[in-house]
Amino acid sequence: MKLQDVQGVYSGAEGNLWELIMGEQIHVGGFKSSMELATNAGIKEGMKGCDLCCCSGAGMRFLAKNFKTEMTGVDATDKVIEVGKKRVENEKLVGKVQFVKGDVTDIPMDDGKFDFVWGEDAWCYVEDKGKLISEAARMLKPGGIIAFTDWVEGPAGLADNEAHRINTFMKFPYMESIPGYKKLLEDNGFEVKEASQIEFADYVDFYIKMLTDQLTYDALRIIGDDMELFQAMGGEMAYMSEVAHKDKMTRGRFVAVKK
Repeated sequence: MKLQDVQGVYSGAEGNLWELIMGEQIHVGGFKSSMELATNAGIKEGMKGCDLCCCSGAGMRFLAKNFKTEMTGVDATDKVIEVGKKRVENEKLVGKVQFVKGDVTDIPMDDGKFDFVWGEDAWCYVEDKGKLISEAARMLKPGGIIAFTDWVEGPAGLADNEAHRINTFMKFPYMESIPGYKKLLEDNGFEVKEASQIEFADYVDFYIKMLTDQLTYDALRIIGDDMELFQAMGGEMAYMSEVAHKDKMTRGRFVAVKK
């Protein structure tokens, strides 16, 4: 899967469907997960942060409102940036939150510009995760923090056919593992403070229940009332739940400091 595939997701119906079931933040655990990540990372008032793969900027708005940070987000999809700018205006955060269109593996910003780099369940879409981590390190001040969550391969491991099915459905080039991310961070000059497995499988079940018990009409409207497609997507989510409950797929939370 390439960047163009991800742009296609978040420019169209699939991105709208994810927002329907997950909210504007479009990551597992919503506000609770964001608060845990920011608290663990030691995010403080007045810090300048950069959200890589920021989508419509809900993570940045969360940080600006709850931690009084100044935020810059990088994303490659025009539609989500346009939506995000309108939401920034609606929430009266102009001047606190801004967007830059760009590829997170080649970011058009200066070295040593930020106190922290942020990401939430989005780097699974990035093909060259090593280059992303390298760019994060470049943009951080010495002692700067990288804090992110992501969908990752679980400790039980995925067979090739399992990984192919999930990555194809989700439009991921691949999923990193928790040890894999830890190594990438260390290789790019970070001291890892946290690299932990966090809740995932029960959330997948929750999203399936929401779609089947409450949001069916809304989801069908988004995908053109295509019941066959809705059922096929439901089948793929059920498969993902099965794999997640076997600890083959999960989420990781990472906090590290630039040496």
